[in-house]
Amino acid sequence: MSGLRARTAQKRLMAESFDVPPGGGAFVLPRMAVGLFLTDQPGHRIAVGSDRRKPIPLAAGDGWILPAGTSGICEYDAALSYLKLELTDPLLVDVGFDRAQDVGPVVGRIDPLLAELARQAVSTAAEPASLYRETMELALAAHLAHLLSPRTDGAATIDDRRLKRAVSYIHDNIAEDLSLDEIASEAAISRFHFVRAFRKAVGISPYQYVIHERMERAKILLKTTRLPVAVVAARVGYDDVSRFGRHFRRHVGITPAAFRMD
Repeated sequence: MSGLRARTAQKRLMAESFDVPPGGGAFVLPRMAVGLFLTDQPGHRIAVGSDRRKPIPLAAGDGWILPAGTSGICEYDAALSYLKLELTDPLLVDVGFDRAQDVGPVVGRIDPLLAELARQAVSTAAEPASLYRETMELALAAHLAHLLSPRTDGAATIDDRRLKRAVSYIHDNIAEDLSLDEIASEAAISRFHFVRAFRKAVGISPYQYVIHERMERAKILLKTTRLPVAVVAARVGYDDVSRFGRHFRRHVGITPAAFRMD
């Protein structure tokens, strides 16, 4: 397996959706967990760290944030739909949150942005690893860390030499399945700090930059060659022609075929 295609075998973020009947039961969480109720549960009861249940009504959009090692009991009187995310320690450390074990349990209102990031994580959970998914995972972990331990972070910076190495790597491998690990390693900086520093220096995220550069190269190929659209898509890193078409139309305003004829 080439370095470009290699991915860490262990998942850094587990995201699932559940539909369960009334009931509940005991739980033990091996990792930091975020839950989001999708249905109202006025009869919800929970015990954390004991067996003493406490009535805490939860509405759709409410949920919980519980640190690794939390145990307890959760009960509900109506059928329940919910999302559950588990974040590994390496992901939390990657965003500078290395004291997650000191966080107390949160049950009730969930920050709207965290809830939206959780929904996106679940919606893309079955997709292969990608630069987009890695960026979203970091954004979710960073926002969770900020909510639980707000602090003023130092400004993220990247010098011109490191930035040029990262940008050159993107251009040289634009047709490959790029990952944040690979791009950040070219700049010799952690994934999380690289994303912040890149955005500060360039004005957009690495993911947005890769999409932009792929579309610009596709425009050149469409205008200067007679390659089929599917081949153009592959030349700029898309195995899925329909996905390429959606990105192209969003970026350019028209379909690849219409752009070639214009």
